[in-house]
Amino acid sequence: MNKKIYLDNASTTPLLKEISETNRKSLNQLGNPSSNHSLGLIKKFKIEKARSKIARILKIKKDELIFTSSGTEANNLILRSCITCLKIKCIITSFLEHKSVLETVYDLYKSYNIVVKFVKNNEKGEINLYDLKKKLKEDEMPTLVSLMYVNNEIGNILNIQKVGKLCKKYKIYFHSDTIQAIGFVKINIHKLNLHFATGSAHKFYGPEGVGFAFINKKINIKSFITGGRQEQNIRAGTENFYGIMGLTKALEVFNKDFLKHKTYLKKLKKYCIKEFKLNIPDIKYVGMSESLKSSIYTIISIAIPKKELITFKLDMKGIILSQSSACMSTEYSHVIKSLRIKNLILNKTILRISLGIYNNTNELRKFINILKQLIEGT
Repeated sequence: MNKKIYLDNASTTPLLKEISETNRKSLNQLGNPSSNHSLGLIKKFKIEKARSKIARILKIKKDELIFTSSGTEANNLILRSCITCLKIKCIITSFLEHKSVLETVYDLYKSYNIVVKFVKNNEKGEINLYDLKKKLKEDEMPTLVSLMYVNNEIGNILNIQKVGKLCKKYKIYFHSDTIQAIGFVKINIHKLNLHFATGSAHKFYGPEGVGFAFINKKINIKSFITGGRQEQNIRAGTENFYGIMGLTKALEVFNKDFLKHKTYLKKLKKYCIKEFKLNIPDIKYVGMSESLKSSIYTIISIAIPKKELITFKLDMKGIILSQSSACMSTEYSHVIKSLRIKNLILNKTILRISLGIYNNTNELRKFINILKQLIEGT
């Protein structure tokens, strides 16, 4: 069987080759990090060493980093704790957010009767900063802004510096889902005026099942999971030692090779767009994904003439990609619907091509040739 061409890296990335040895050593490490015997203390020491390494990369304090089971849990931890511990009465967000934010906000709205406001966006998926400023000015109740840094479906990059400055000016808490940005954008969390941020290892070539939350040390919140005093009393439950070791190794390696990977992935995205224009010129780009400035260099979202079961047919030919976010099952996701581009996508299928460091131009050429044949029905 021919090797599959994997173009769904925004859903999950393959493990870095450098992690295999780290995983092998971690799997053989006995002891619970919460135990007070020597084996437990050794594990606890290694977790704290890992926390320090990640904190240095993100330019935060080590006690501001809380390990979780995923980015989804990290977003839940922050949003739910803001309501119960900080007495937030209003959340300002957008329809472009990941479901782990939108569904949590909706649940909090039903459970706590909080006010929820949605910032306007245009058909390109750009957040309207004037509308955000207006909403911040009119709010007198304790408020949290939650806007993602890099959109997981269309790749748009938020002007997070301006959002952070606005939140600071109006003394508003700021949470950003930075899951698609960590590893691909150099981040100084404190300079961005963020109070909360989230990450997930499997988005930057680490293992699945482990993530983290950044929580500013000046903010006192408690766990919404009870039953233990782990993670500074903010996240109960035995830490995923193997996952944390893999996460740390992946972030270290990716941070060290940041410029090399960024340069390579930009070249792949440029090549892909050029080949689309040459071979399938009637492709429409969704959001800002054609841009290398306003969109992350790993994601291209396109609308193609609609063919039934297009992703299934691509899969059968060895091409793996998403018709929408991995967390979605509907034909058009909430993100695509929020762009209000019905005329652009009418009778078309939305495909997300998400590039990775193990892809190459030969794979992209083969993918585009196969896609062209499927569109033309040949």
